[in-house]
Amino acid sequence: MKVPFRIAIPEKQLRDLRARLEATQLPDDVANEEWAYGFQRSYLESLIEYWLEDYDWRVHEAAINAHANFRTHIDGIPIHFIHERGRGPNPIPLILTHGYPWTFWDYRKLIGPLTDPAAHGGDERDAFDVIVPSLPGYVFSTPLTTPGVQFMRTAQLWVRLMREVLDYPRFAAHGGDWGALVTSQLGHAHAEHLLGVHLVTTVPLDVFSAGLPGPEFYGPGEEGWHESNLGMMASGSGYMAVQTTRPQTLAYAMHDSPVGLCAWLVEKVRDWSDCGGNVERRFTKDDLLTKVMLYWLTNSFVSAARFYYEAAHHPWTPVHQGLPIVRAPTAVLAFLNDVVRLPRRWIERTYNIQRLNYSPSGGHFSPMEEPGQVISDLREFFRAYR
Repeated sequence: MKVPFRIAIPEKQLRDLRARLEATQLPDDVANEEWAYGFQRSYLESLIEYWLEDYDWRVHEAAINAHANFRTHIDGIPIHFIHERGRGPNPIPLILTHGYPWTFWDYRKLIGPLTDPAAHGGDERDAFDVIVPSLPGYVFSTPLTTPGVQFMRTAQLWVRLMREVLDYPRFAAHGGDWGALVTSQLGHAHAEHLLGVHLVTTVPLDVFSAGLPGPEFYGPGEEGWHESNLGMMASGSGYMAVQTTRPQTLAYAMHDSPVGLCAWLVEKVRDWSDCGGNVERRFTKDDLLTKVMLYWLTNSFVSAARFYYEAAHHPWTPVHQGLPIVRAPTAVLAFLNDVVRLPRRWIERTYNIQRLNYSPSGGHFSPMEEPGQVISDLREFFRAYR
């Protein structure tokens, strides 16, 4: 059963946030013009100033509430989701699954064009019923009091959400980052319920136990990709080391300091997007701070961080042998400025690949960075499955 859900953050929470921002104590930041030591203090100060003087949470709260938000419980696990009906002769159900440090709201630029393509310069025959859930433990899918929930369990929850709560016997699925693992697991373990899967990130389902594909998979045109991937894992995965081992310890700081939370989350947006070091080339301050607010106001950092711990401590196990691992028809739109680039040979071996395209523009947050490309690729791929 789904229940309509409306966001209404108490004014008391916003006053407490302001008091914490006004009382912020920042460390010295020496010789960090290139962000080599981490988040640059001067940029953080500009975000705090904007947060206090110009940012208006109520504007963004109203924008989220303008969509059809719902909550349900499956096996005692709270699930929040947007469910917007398509406007066209034969809309097909499409579930969009976000990653980290994304939220469901990172898909906001896709909802209108996918549900009502004719109103956005498209063909009404490409309409989708769009479902955008928050991952378990993220934002409004809280509080999560059930341990052991990782991407495999989430895929099971999504099948029940789509089939039992929303009454869609078969559906399409899309995802990036964690959403790519959830969506790939849907295509692996639940292919009979899938029309197809569409990915903007490719990640091995056994990445936490086996790592990334080896150098033998890389071919012409992919020179340097393997070395780049190894470099990212060496220099950019410190957050993962903490969140897969001691997420609770980190969370005490993140739940006490909105500025600390801001630095932790926004650093990843800067590092992983195709912004050339200038995060505001891709995201406004409102975009960045709304992301932080969604984590802060829902006290969800700890359960979101634990999603990493659960994946690392509950290794993926296949439900069938043989190749392809993901049997549902699959499309991949790979962004060449994403943090990890996996080789064509491995992609074609792993997925029942029907469509594989590459984009030279856009990074890890493609639904926000290059929404038009994602929308176009989704429409074109799923035309054959209507």
